[in-house]
Amino acid sequence: MKPQTIRETNFIFPNQTDVYHGKVRDVYSIGDKLVVVATDRISAFDHILPKPIPHKGAVLNQIAKHFLDATKDIVPNWLLDVPHPNVSIGKKCEPVRIEMVIRGYMAGHAAREYKAGKRILCGVTLQEGLKENDKFPVNIITPSTKAVEGHDEDISREDILSRGIVSEEVYVQMERYTHAIFERGQQMANDRGLILVDTKYEFGISDGKVLLIDEIHTPDSSRYFYLEGYEERQAKGEPQKQLSKEFVREWLMANGFQGKDAQAMPFMPDEFVDVITNRYIELFEIVTGKQFVRDSSQDILNDIQAVVLKLLP
Repeated sequence: MKPQTIRETNFIFPNQTDVYHGKVRDVYSIGDKLVVVATDRISAFDHILPKPIPHKGAVLNQIAKHFLDATKDIVPNWLLDVPHPNVSIGKKCEPVRIEMVIRGYMAGHAAREYKAGKRILCGVTLQEGLKENDKFPVNIITPSTKAVEGHDEDISREDILSRGIVSEEVYVQMERYTHAIFERGQQMANDRGLILVDTKYEFGISDGKVLLIDEIHTPDSSRYFYLEGYEERQAKGEPQKQLSKEFVREWLMANGFQGKDAQAMPFMPDEFVDVITNRYIELFEIVTGKQFVRDSSQDILNDIQAVVLKLLP
């Protein structure tokens, strides 16, 4: 029997004031709290792919909890409870419309921009002579705008401040938090035989305080390499063995899709869907050191609704 997937949710909870359907998460506003359901949707190049990925939402939600719990001594975060593998309940915050992208290696978007000849990324100057997947001398922050619709865009620290997107005081605090959380995540990854290559963080304001919101260090928001063999592969110019969503982007690019106009979304066979599920579960088990429990329920939506209703006033 195929596992049930969550393609979308359409709950109506008591005292619900709003609902937002993101690329991956459905966010319900109830009083001063958010109920966030991690669906099994998967996105790449700012497009939601046609097929949901079994267990993906539960993997993301539980990895995020693992790292939010492990970094709350560095920065306060929004999370209050995880009553179901796919559900997080947390404080409602005013989101800062900036994604704090931090990179330790020349990979992904940075590598593509560098290969195209760019040597300044989000106001950060990149040295000459770097190869794809090389380690940067120091971790760099390359922010992007958080688009309500359409594509996120690279932006520099200077532009963020000149546009007044956020105050300098808040931005400096976000920078400080970003470096500290990333360093913690890199150490935790190393301890599990991985390299945390790059990631992104989102922040919100609650009662005048900056809180870490959303997810952290998941395969949707982060890129991981295997630590063992990294140096040898790099020296030989070989691709790095990695655990992240990048392999999905690579599959799409190999099948002629990068989210550009007039490009058709390729058909994703069930065999590749199974590969994605297994890669997500592998990452969960490696980074957390725990065994992933596959939910065998055939009525996940009803389970979620029942759990949330029990917690609501």
